[in-house]
Amino acid sequence: MATASAAAANLYLRLPSTLPCTVSFPTRLSRIPRAPPRRLRTAASRTLAPPATSEVPEAEELRLEAESALEWDGVCARLADFAATAAGRAACGEGRVPVGRSREESERLLEQTAAASLLTAPLDFGGVGDVSAVVAAAARGRLLAVREICGVGRSLRAARGVFDQVKRLAEEMPADGRYSSLLDILQGCDFLTELVKMIEFCLDSNLSMVLDRASERLGAIRKERKMNVEMLESLLRDTSVKIFQAGGVDSPVVTKRRSRMCVGVKASHKHLVPGGIVLSSSGSGVTYFMEPRDAVKLNNTEVKLSGDERAEELAVLGLLTSRIAESRMKIRHLMGKILELDLACARGSYALWINGVRPAFSDRDSSSESDPSGAYSVFIEGIQHPLLLEQSLGTVEELSTEATEVGKEQLSEDHPVPSMPVPLDMHVKNNTRIVVISGPNTGGKTATMKTLGLASLMSKAGMFFPAKGRPRLPWFDQVLADIGDHQSLENSLSTFSGNISRLRKIAQVVSTDSLVLIDEIGSGTDPSEGVSLSTSILKYLASRLNLAVVTTHYADLSRLKAVDDRFENAAMEFCLKTLKPTYRVLWGSTGNSNALSIAKSIGFDQKVLDRAQEWVEKLLPDKQKERQGLLYGSLLDERNLLESQANEVASVLSEVEDLYNEIRLEADELDSRVAALKAKESQKVQQELKSVKSQMDLLIKNFEVQLKNSKLEQYNSIMRKAESATASLAAAHQPTEFAVSDDENKSSYVPQIGDKVYVEGLGGGSMATVVEILSEDGSCMVQYGKIKVRAKNNKMKLAQRDTKETSASSSAQGKGRAQKRSPAGTAATGSVSFAPAVQTSRNTVDLRGRRVGEASHELEMAIDECRPYQVLFVVHGMGTGAVKECALDVLRSHPRVVRIEDESPLNYGCTVAYIE
Repeated sequence: MATASAAAANLYLRLPSTLPCTVSFPTRLSRIPRAPPRRLRTAASRTLAPPATSEVPEAEELRLEAESALEWDGVCARLADFAATAAGRAACGEGRVPVGRSREESERLLEQTAAASLLTAPLDFGGVGDVSAVVAAAARGRLLAVREICGVGRSLRAARGVFDQVKRLAEEMPADGRYSSLLDILQGCDFLTELVKMIEFCLDSNLSMVLDRASERLGAIRKERKMNVEMLESLLRDTSVKIFQAGGVDSPVVTKRRSRMCVGVKASHKHLVPGGIVLSSSGSGVTYFMEPRDAVKLNNTEVKLSGDERAEELAVLGLLTSRIAESRMKIRHLMGKILELDLACARGSYALWINGVRPAFSDRDSSSESDPSGAYSVFIEGIQHPLLLEQSLGTVEELSTEATEVGKEQLSEDHPVPSMPVPLDMHVKNNTRIVVISGPNTGGKTATMKTLGLASLMSKAGMFFPAKGRPRLPWFDQVLADIGDHQSLENSLSTFSGNISRLRKIAQVVSTDSLVLIDEIGSGTDPSEGVSLSTSILKYLASRLNLAVVTTHYADLSRLKAVDDRFENAAMEFCLKTLKPTYRVLWGSTGNSNALSIAKSIGFDQKVLDRAQEWVEKLLPDKQKERQGLLYGSLLDERNLLESQANEVASVLSEVEDLYNEIRLEADELDSRVAALKAKESQKVQQELKSVKSQMDLLIKNFEVQLKNSKLEQYNSIMRKAESATASLAAAHQPTEFAVSDDENKSSYVPQIGDKVYVEGLGGGSMATVVEILSEDGSCMVQYGKIKVRAKNNKMKLAQRDTKETSASSSAQGKGRAQKRSPAGTAATGSVSFAPAVQTSRNTVDLRGRRVGEASHELEMAIDECRPYQVLFVVHGMGTGAVKECALDVLRSHPRVVRIEDESPLNYGCTVAYIE
């Protein structure tokens, strides 16, 4: 530690390039370097501060009024709850959330929000403080205190820690670059590492004091002062003890008066301190506080060293203050970037809280056939007003906490959870410039308009809003609103004149990329004049803005769509059965005000309403009334029809998806079954190979034993037997596949019941029995073991015909059959031989423990499954002999059994059958 401290002292105190004034610190405040008077705005201040110089004063005024009408401050205040730094909470609380001044800047903010929403854990902004006031004070030339300077150093070090966190996250996910937008915020910032090291070297942030190592002179002064104080205290203690022993004071007293160390003594005994100086006395005058003559010099030294120490500390603080003032631009820039990162993380947390989705900015000329939403400049489905949703979310959280105490059942009864706000669909086509919303009072016209305005502001500020899918809307350079009553007695403005004055200002500052929201346009005056003026204003604005949304009760404004395709209608749905609004938007429709229905639902006097209805019927022509009713009814019927068709299509789609998933599952299972079958067959082949190998080993072993025990003249015979056994073993395991030729068998074979046939597809060498003739389609039913299958005649080949049911064959065939069933077990040509009589698990059928019927059936199945010219070992045991007699009867009567060998001492309880 001593070596490290010495190296740090050399770094800060001895290198002229690092600290040019370490040799002699300034001893007066006037010598502390002052910050230059020039003031520059940082990037963060340019983003957060309102651009007063770049905007027209009227445009700035309208912008602030529109944000107030749309309750933008409420969204910012909620965002403040997710900010981690004091500067971030202050910016959100004051409504200084950064809003993109261009489409590119808004897209960059949205990218930051998307990255922040993917953070697995929130970033740690601990230690980052709001040092803007401290830096500004240093720039003005005020000497900073130790605590303020330590706060600046702590904030700078914490900022570097935040950057390291983001950098580590970006390095963990280098492929997708999901955190690159957050890393870009702090990329290239100067974290003033040297200034942080200097502050930590000179100051102790825990004790808020200047350390001895801050300068060599300060260390020397404090060392000398410590020695002087020790000498002074020792002298005064000895003097006080002597005074006490002489009875000059009740107890030894050493204290400080007028910044000088002294002792206490009774006034009557001050002679005990010869040559002493009385510095003060007690309130009663009984005790004097005197400075001994020998302590005068030491006290003078203490006062001088104390002043020198304070001057040296001020010099150190002045130097650090000047360094902070010189780096004020870098500090403000860095803190602005930290604020930008904090607000990005706050937007990400807010998006997760409201389950928001990322909006996309649309272009009016970007329609495509592949994307149906491309025909709309505004395409938002299921959007909910953020402030209304926040109220529901907040209430749900409180109730969920309380639910753990009172139980869910009691909670649902005593504290009903409020319903969520009704989601809205907004579909504005590319060629539409003016949307006229009509409908009943309290039906949600103004709320719908505010929702669109708030969504536009949130997308510009890089915030997600609660909706479905991927919402699209244009990027608006201005969001202007005329909402509410602008009556002003101070300015002599009525309701109508206040609204018209606001519309005049909007018409002056509007641009082709602006969004204008007007509530109850033309109200407050004569309806005919109001309609005329409103029509003129809307046609004027239609060619000078991007989109305008207006609400009205004037039916004439809804008819503008018929003569101008830049206009579009929308109506707020009203349920005539319940006399309540549903808050749903019907695009392309016009709505009635339903004033009488709403008044009735509120509880107005029915007599007054009846009288009003009479006046309505007198003022409204019958035909127009009937036409409106029919039109509204037809629209409702058409909507119900479309909804039913949509539900039917959705049901069919669900069934198709279920069928697809089922087929897909079956396909996956089929692959697994094929793989399992292959594995099983492979295992069987391995087992058969292992069996053949063991038989070959046995043959070789027997051959070697016979050679060893035989004479020379017997070698040829032994060799022929070994070759024959080897050939038989190879023939027994040779696969025999066949394919029935259609041309060969199409007309030659006519199946009969009882025929033994080879059927293509059942495996080579396996015979089946014809059990039924199906003459209608040239096919028959054959039995293969326990399985019955249907096979065509051209897919079968006759193997053996039952002699019991057919006439005798020709003499040549009889001769051939006799030769075939000769005891020699070979064909007439002698070219085919039976398999070696070696018992294995594959050529053995065990009938022990079976009943007679079961044994007969199992033996017949075993014979049918045998390959041609195979040897079958029938194990029947002894017992009562019933199973044995049954087995012998089956073997003697079965047409495929050429001959049998009775049991012998080598095969006790077993009969060997040769199968052709």
